[in-house]
Amino acid sequence: MSAVHQRAAAALEAFALAFPQTEAAHPWGELAVKVKKKAFLFMRADAEGLSLSCKLPHSAQAALMLPFAEPTGYRLGKSGWVSARFGPGQAAPLELLKTWVDESYRAVAPVTLVKALARAAPTKAPARPKTKARGARR
Repeated sequence: MSAVHQRAAAALEAFALAFPQTEAAHPWGELAVKVKKKAFLFMRADAEGLSLSCKLPHSAQAALMLPFAEPTGYRLGKSGWVSARFGPGQAAPLELLKTWVDESYRAVAPVTLVKALARAAPTKAPARPKTKARGARR
C-alpha cells in the first residue's frame, strides 16, 4: 500500500469518526463508518490504491463529473452513493473527500444529531449592514 494512500485513509477515517455517535466496522475487509448502525462511508486502502464510497444526495451529479468518480455499484448509485478510486500513482483530493464524508454523514445521521452538530459549530453568516429604523430622523 502506498504511504500517501495510507495517510489519506487514516485522515479520512479520523475525520469520519470525529462526528457524533460514529463507530467503525470492518465488513468485507474494508472500513465502514456508521452512525446509529447506518453506514455513511465505505473505504479501502490496499496495494491497488484507495477507494471510498459516500452518500451524496446534494452533490452526486457534480461529483460524477470528476474522472475518478462513478456511481456506486449494487444499485446504491441510484440512491446518490458515489465511489471514488485512486490508483497507486494518483493523489486523492483530501479536502474534497472530507466534504463528501461530511455530506454523507448529514444525509444518513438522524435529524437530531445533524441539528446538534449545527448548534455545536454554526456557520458564521455575514454581518448585515445596520439600517436606521423607519421614520428615524437623520
